[in-house]
Amino acid sequence: MEYDERLAHFRQTRLNPFDRGEEDDQPGGGKATQQHEAISELFSGTKTHSSDRTMDLGLAEDHFSRPVGSFVASDIEQLKLAIEECKKLILELPEHSERQKDTVVKLIHLRLKLQELKDPEEDEPNLRVILEHRFSKEKSKSVKQTCDKCSTIIWGLIQTWYTCTGCYYRCHSKCMNQITKPCVRSKVSHQSEYELSICPEIGLDRQDYRCAECRTPISLRGVPSEARQCDYTGQYYCSTCHWNDTAIIPARVIHNWEFEPRKVCRSSMRYLTLMMPRPVLKLKEINPLLFNFVEELVEIRKLRHDILLMKPYFITCKEAMEARLLLQLQDRQHFVENDDMYSLQDLIDISTGRLSCSLTAIHTTFAKHIKLDCERCQAKGFVCELCKEGDILFPFDSHTSVCHECSAVFHRDCYYDNSTTCPRCARMTDRQQDEVEEDK
Repeated sequence: MEYDERLAHFRQTRLNPFDRGEEDDQPGGGKATQQHEAISELFSGTKTHSSDRTMDLGLAEDHFSRPVGSFVASDIEQLKLAIEECKKLILELPEHSERQKDTVVKLIHLRLKLQELKDPEEDEPNLRVILEHRFSKEKSKSVKQTCDKCSTIIWGLIQTWYTCTGCYYRCHSKCMNQITKPCVRSKVSHQSEYELSICPEIGLDRQDYRCAECRTPISLRGVPSEARQCDYTGQYYCSTCHWNDTAIIPARVIHNWEFEPRKVCRSSMRYLTLMMPRPVLKLKEINPLLFNFVEELVEIRKLRHDILLMKPYFITCKEAMEARLLLQLQDRQHFVENDDMYSLQDLIDISTGRLSCSLTAIHTTFAKHIKLDCERCQAKGFVCELCKEGDILFPFDSHTSVCHECSAVFHRDCYYDNSTTCPRCARMTDRQQDEVEEDK
């Protein structure tokens, strides 16, 4: 950030993220001696010449080094006093002057030093387990992360922080002992189901006017803390547990085919993210009428049914196994296991048309292998025994019908489930009767 931008930002906020809440720690009248000593030490001999700036301000000091030995409260107090004087001096000095620039630079270093004293880096373990969270120590120095516990910025340059490998919960090392929410991944493992009621609100009174997660007092008027509703759980949360993140709500998708993201709390956000690829929605039981109104769902159901009919060809074909054709669906493994379970990600991709395109391409590749490329698979085709005409038939062809008893394949115009007798079933019945008579 350039000097002008830093100065403008300072004038607007009068408070840097490094020293949150410092206004509450203003020095009292009994600390005049400490204040005088701190100011004299920090600003004595300050020049206006840029060539002497480093030596005059003491910037050659290693402000990022760890303090040697233990430090006492007076060290922190003196830094706070010096920071306050820096703030005042910056506002009093002429804008764009060399002294003002020097003071801004010094202020930054003083705040870094103060933060280091408040939160000294210690030898932290690489792995920690708390409430089923498996925290891994992060080595990144990025400052773009935010602590999920205290909602403040994680300054990776000077602070130790951890990330849960299960639910990606991030927090300062100093905040870990204050965590009260178990890992969301454990909930996903033990309770793989969605809330299927749309925003099941119970009211603030049923929550005793407290956050549903951390139990902080909240109210709709924002006193003492703003109550924010989670559209997934219907409950209310404080601003620390609810950051106004948005997510697609499964209940609204299933009942209304609505994909507009709604505001959810942090725990719901993590839960929905982890649950998104899991096939736990059985649409034909939850809302079977949805297929009558969403044409894309009917198309996907037909493609999935055809793929299940192709699967026996591939698991008995050496060439298909070597080509690993079924691995084209490895991201949606449930598509080769059943045709009625859907994940939330499936429904999102159906609404955007992405799934229809990809699944149609895979269907075409599978059909080409069976009907054109592989002689072994072609030999497993059927001839319509009713008309004995036409090409070789396969159960996934659009113009065929399949006997539910013996899986024989016929032309759709030749075979009707209720009115036509299957020749293959008739032969099998006659053979069984002959065997019974021979046994007698």
